[in-house]
Amino acid sequence: MEVRESLLPSNLFVQEPGVEVSEGDQGNLTQADFFALLTTQLANQDPSNPADNDQLIQQVTGFSTVDGISSLNDQFESFASSLTSNQALQASSLVGRDVLVAGSDGVLDADGELRGVVVSDQTVQNLQITIENEAGEVVRTIGAGTQPAGSIEFEWDGTDQAGNAVPPGNYRVVANGNVNSEPTSLPTAIFRHVDSVNLASSSQGVVLNLQGQESIRLSDVLEIGS
Repeated sequence: MEVRESLLPSNLFVQEPGVEVSEGDQGNLTQADFFALLTTQLANQDPSNPADNDQLIQQVTGFSTVDGISSLNDQFESFASSLTSNQALQASSLVGRDVLVAGSDGVLDADGELRGVVVSDQTVQNLQITIENEAGEVVRTIGAGTQPAGSIEFEWDGTDQAGNAVPPGNYRVVANGNVNSEPTSLPTAIFRHVDSVNLASSSQGVVLNLQGQESIRLSDVLEIGS
């Protein structure tokens, strides 16, 4: 029997009567559409040159993989959105409270108090905590003597060396001491007041807006105070 070569282009799918292609977003091929077209292709293939089984398996597997990944991505996006919203709800309870943040910059509020910690993994001798104003001038030096390793808490009452109250505003804390008899600069963390909370981009997540026109990520919080 002579088999005539099809006059249809090789890349043209013929829809078999009765086979419905599901409606979806224009330009998108759904899983139902894919298998309907695949069935039609098999029904209209050249008997003398049938489709290669391995190629068919690759087509089906490839579509299933892409469809699965797309579905998985959608689920992850939904999960990420839900997680961010939940974090924002939790972070909203921080408004009006103080959080401990790594750094040396702090804000002396109207109550005249600035708190923080000096961090050292070894014993510190002759610990000196210096408070500087925005001009870099020293307004107060607090001697803390010898302190064990760990987080060393300090509190400044907002007065200068003579006991006079200084204006509220931005101040910097510098800590120095002797570690193993060597002069050492020590890292600090300062309690900052949370003014508001907002959602940023997906990469940043929840952002806390601090007193003093500074913003940090929720993940930057070391400790939650009062």
